[in-house]
Parts: sequence; C-alpha cells; structure tokens
Amino acid sequence: MDRRDAKMKPSPAVTNAWISIMRTQQLLLAAMERALKAENLPPLGWYDVMLELSRAESGRLRPFEIEERTLMAQHNLSRLLDRMEKAELVERAVHAEDARGRWVILTAKGRAMQAAMWRVYAAALQRHVGEKIDDEQASQLSDLMSRLTRGL
Repeated sequence: MDRRDAKMKPSPAVTNAWISIMRTQQLLLAAMERALKAENLPPLGWYDVMLELSRAESGRLRPFEIEERTLMAQHNLSRLLDRMEKAELVERAVHAEDARGRWVILTAKGRAMQAAMWRVYAAALQRHVGEKIDDEQASQLSDLMSRLTRGL
C-alpha cells in the first residue's frame, strides 16, 4: 500500500468516531420520538417544520425553503405538509407572484402544538443531553460537529 492509499483510509479512531456519531444520533432521536409519542404528540419532523415556520421573518415559507432548512426529501415533506394541513397545524396559501407556488403558514393551532411539543422535547433533551454534559462540553461538542459539516 502506498502513502496515498493510506491517506485515503480513515484511521481506527476516525472510524470509531463515525460509528459513535451515527449510533448517538439514532439513539437520541429515538429517545425524543418516544417522549413525544408517550404524550400522544406528533413526531419530531412535525416540530421541525413548525419551528422553521415560526422562525421565518415573514411567518411563512415556501415548501422548498422548508425542505432546505429541515433537510427533508421533497416527497416526504409534501406528505408531511398534507398531514399537518389536515390536522389544521399549517395552511397553504397561493403565492401572489407565482400562481403555481404556495406559501406554508403556521396556524394558531400549530403554534399551540409547537409549544406543547417543546415542553416534552425540552424535558427529553435535558434528560438525555443536558444531564450528561455541561454547557462547556456542549459548546465543545457543537464546535466539533460544526467542523465536520464545513464545506459540505
């Protein structure tokens, strides 16, 4: 094996870090989902959409903007928005400059649901993360994770 080949392969430490990242992500997401489900609340993806809508300066986003911010696939987002609209958590409105385009708007019922979900989500986040690492460690972890996504 020449030096170029060796450089292209991750070290055991890098491989173990990757495995740890993936396992941790899966276990923490599952814990958050269980907490929401135990309270008969919608899945975390619903919260993510409502959060992005509530963060939007105009209070509304186009579906492709939600897709970009949540990293959801378009077909998954479309179905999710259909379910959220049926539950009256969001509404769709015609885009004035683009008759084919739609705005997605968080309803009052959606804002109430987001708040209810956050109470459960926040408690689970504190239990599974905040009680295990302090703020300094959380900042360090966040900085390390940001390094991994730079340039992607």
